[in-house]
Amino acid sequence: MDENNSQDITNNNNNAFLTRGCCHPPQLYHDNSNIAKHRCCKLDAFDWLKDIELPEDQPKFEIIEVRFKNSRKEYFRCTADLKLAEGDVVAVEASPGHDIGIVTLTGEIVKLQMNKRGFDINSDTIKRVYRRARLSDIEKWLNAVELEEPAKFKSRNIARNLSLSMKINDVEYQGDETKAIFYYTAEERVDFRELIKVMAEQFKVRIEMRQIGVRQEAARLGGIGSCGRELCCSTWLTNFSSVTTNTARTQQLSLNPQKLAGQCGKLKCCLNYENPVYLDALKNFPNPEIILKTQNGEAIHQKSDVFKKVLWYAYLNDQSNLMALSVDKVNEIISDNKKGIFPKQLEDYALKRELKVEYSTSPIEEEDINRFDKMEERPKKKGPSKNSRNDNRNNRNNRR
Repeated sequence: MDENNSQDITNNNNNAFLTRGCCHPPQLYHDNSNIAKHRCCKLDAFDWLKDIELPEDQPKFEIIEVRFKNSRKEYFRCTADLKLAEGDVVAVEASPGHDIGIVTLTGEIVKLQMNKRGFDINSDTIKRVYRRARLSDIEKWLNAVELEEPAKFKSRNIARNLSLSMKINDVEYQGDETKAIFYYTAEERVDFRELIKVMAEQFKVRIEMRQIGVRQEAARLGGIGSCGRELCCSTWLTNFSSVTTNTARTQQLSLNPQKLAGQCGKLKCCLNYENPVYLDALKNFPNPEIILKTQNGEAIHQKSDVFKKVLWYAYLNDQSNLMALSVDKVNEIISDNKKGIFPKQLEDYALKRELKVEYSTSPIEEEDINRFDKMEERPKKKGPSKNSRNDNRNNRNNRR
């Protein structure tokens, strides 16, 4: 039992440092310059300006990007005499005390990242880097990380005992063990003043509560999507754009919540990836609500093939007979209809015809799923049956 507990604690510590961009927990008496690698980093960023040399008279950009647990990244001002590189463990200014993080970006690429995220480069509120992490800093950091998983479960029990309708998803301890951030989700506003009072007495640290959405919750917990890959929000996606059902309609997708919803319960973020391509392709498509008028009758829109630029129409009195028309031909017919010109029939312009098959809902014996519930009959033994033996006996008696 003790071996299993120690193994679980080791796995939890490894996972906790993986969320901080470390391939393995830092070692106290070893070189920790290689604990952070691109293949291990969650929400990793690649410095594509690394090999570009600066002009001789241009000083190196003094602000660096430091990552902490999960998606939390912040910017700190570094002194000129402190030469830092990607993967260095540093002690940075926090409120209160100091925090421990991993350097992810240095140089000119940080300036572009700050502009992208809306940070003011010349702001006086940017905190500073204290030093490279010392042995005592890393030792405190290791102890703080070990406290996170037990604190998460204890805080959940406290919230449940106080009857608070909230879910605590993650806990992040500051590197000096003086502060802990509790991330939670809740559908309604929560009064957690009593909760903070109880948790402060329980954990003996300063408590900070941060509410996150269900998308951020999925990003922190991680998982595998229906595509078979890791969730985008837990690997590279940082900006959560709103996704609407109009996006699914634009891409001709069936409005099935089970297929369109992600693990967070909201519409999948990947629905937005190809939406601009569909919108660009649909610019020349006519309004599907327009009815095509012919001498043979009126035809209504049934479905569209966006990339083949084909629309399928069927007559109102025969909707099982589908005809594929090109976008140009449909626009031409609509233009003629406005002028009072009606073509003879759509069959003359059809690229392809198709019959809509109506499937019966009555179960077929061979396809009935209940057929597996039937007990298999035992094979009968070969030989005369009991009735045949009785008939033979009766025949012999009659002969006598």
